[in-house]
Amino acid sequence: MIGIWKMGRTIGQGSSGESTFRRVKLARHSRTGKLAAIKIVSKSHLNTQVSLRNLADEVDRAKHVLEREIAVMKLLDHPNILRFYDVWETSTDIYLIIEYVRGGELFDYICQKGRLETEEALDYFQQIIGALEYCHAYSIAHRDLKPENILLDEDLNVKIADFGMATLQRDDLLHTSCGSPHYAAPEIIRNDAYDGAAADVWSCGVILHAMVAGRLPFDDDDLETLLNKVKDGDFEMPDDIEPLVQDLLAKMLVKDFKKRITLTAIKKHPFFTSRPPKHSAIATPLDQRPVDIIDSTLFEAMKILWHGIPEAALRKNLQSKARTWEKGIYHLL
Repeated sequence: MIGIWKMGRTIGQGSSGESTFRRVKLARHSRTGKLAAIKIVSKSHLNTQVSLRNLADEVDRAKHVLEREIAVMKLLDHPNILRFYDVWETSTDIYLIIEYVRGGELFDYICQKGRLETEEALDYFQQIIGALEYCHAYSIAHRDLKPENILLDEDLNVKIADFGMATLQRDDLLHTSCGSPHYAAPEIIRNDAYDGAAADVWSCGVILHAMVAGRLPFDDDDLETLLNKVKDGDFEMPDDIEPLVQDLLAKMLVKDFKKRITLTAIKKHPFFTSRPPKHSAIATPLDQRPVDIIDSTLFEAMKILWHGIPEAALRKNLQSKARTWEKGIYHLL
């Protein structure tokens, strides 16, 4: 038992985020019988899978990634985003209790079918874009979108998962290189400053290509060759997919992120609007009440999200009478 959750069989294991090893077990709520998935993060692995040269910095960074994932998931409530229920901690492990999804990964689904019919691909694409729009409304960039991080429930509804690389981005460009080589945007591969929202759009373009073509636009067995292909941004457009899909892919997979299509424009594209989306959840306007008495637990989460910002500045923005992003996120938490 972990708290009120009775753990059962192992349903997965592997690596997620930055060197954070996880086992995933099925669990059942002891009172309601509700099923959940529990990600088990080994503290010993968290502390040992780092280089001796930068031991303290690496341990701190790995822990921050995990804490940030928890804080970000607490903010999100959308039908196409994996729900976060709770977190428990023992002397040896950290347990993340999250929504259990029966259908498996979109990656396996694509591999099984080879390629998807256009209408089915559009259904999944609309759900992914809707969830991403919700994240971006709160200035959250996922930064690791790929079919392996997109789950399907028993009704084939999309659930975006794994927010280990997610971050808040307001005005400044980002600099941390992250994501998977096949799906990462050229600017990230080049180690340039980048816009998280635009990088997510690129990744969605790669996912859309994979769904309709049954293969990736950028691929090679040699990693260096693959990275160079992504940097160049040149790919062979499949000639056996519908013209509207070709047009949208050409606008999403643009090397210069400043010229890349935005989510707003994607939602107005003829391919996207060719049928009504299944879900249309809208981000709630942020509460702007000043925080007179700051809850210590919530403030710890805020410090994780605003990593590196002086505490005094964070407190000032929470208690300000002017509109601040910090107040809105605090009330969401």
